[in-house]
Amino acid sequence: MARKKKSFMTPKASRRKARKRLSTTSARVKKEFTYRGFNMEQLNAMPLWPEGEEDDFIVGLLPSRVRRSLGRGLSVENEHFIERVARSSTNTIRTHRRDVPILPQFVGRRIAIHNGQHFVEIDIKPEMIGHYLGEFAVTRRGVTHSGPGVGATRSSKHVPLK
Repeated sequence: MARKKKSFMTPKASRRKARKRLSTTSARVKKEFTYRGFNMEQLNAMPLWPEGEEDDFIVGLLPSRVRRSLGRGLSVENEHFIERVARSSTNTIRTHRRDVPILPQFVGRRIAIHNGQHFVEIDIKPEMIGHYLGEFAVTRRGVTHSGPGVGATRSSKHVPLK
């Protein structure tokens, strides 16, 4: 009487089966963006500061550093920039103002931020709310050294293997 051999699935075969199962499912549904429990429509409808007895306002949702800087009051230039973004219909707004916090009304706009040398164009995404514009235009470059120069000593030409 021949015994039937138990067959176990190899790890490779189980991964292949899982991949096949995932490929047959429908396309993934993109999760709707929320910021502290509010979606983009609700954020755009909210006032920046509380008007009367309202509980929900944008400044109250932002991180503490941004709340503090907005509470102290924006400079005239920063207020002018926020107004420019609100009324702008052009696709790119150029600015040197790196210390402006990103507000929900900026989402979907294209802003060119100066990094000290040239303008870096950035598409504002909902995940950027609460950060500053300057965080997305890096001002420093990494140093890349070339080989040893003319007149270098024998010891300074040594390049370690590891």
